[in-house]
Amino acid sequence: MSQAKLTARQWLILGLVAVCAPLGDACLSHGMSRLPAISLAHPATLIAAVFTPWVAGGIALLICFFASYLTALSWADLTFVLPATAFGNMIVEVLARFFQHEAVSPERWFGVILITIGVGYVAQGPSLTERPPACAPEAARHKAAIREAAIEEEQVQ
Repeated sequence: MSQAKLTARQWLILGLVAVCAPLGDACLSHGMSRLPAISLAHPATLIAAVFTPWVAGGIALLICFFASYLTALSWADLTFVLPATAFGNMIVEVLARFFQHEAVSPERWFGVILITIGVGYVAQGPSLTERPPACAPEAARHKAAIREAAIEEEQVQ
């Protein structure tokens, strides 16, 4: 397995993956905490909640997360991209404590720190598992061709 260097654009995508989900979740939580309890028996209230500014902003951030997540999965393994989302746990705890003014127990802080350290360890591995071309399925060959085209595009710029 070779360890390919990530481009600045790829680091930006991973940053969006790590930041957009917790910010979106925090916005959803903030917006929903300002509304009365919603029941699935009354879908009109659920639809109305979607159009409140905080909830709509949270949804937009989660759409940004999903787009960047899909982008990252197009050039990296799931086992590399998914740990990037785990760093969002630290962001969620900080936002919950200081933005939502929630009580965060020392056990939760310890757990989040432990997860973040584990993510740092896992992230040291290769971003993409190299497979021999003769053994690779058609989808993997297609993915490699797309990756090579992206590298060529980066070199042209």
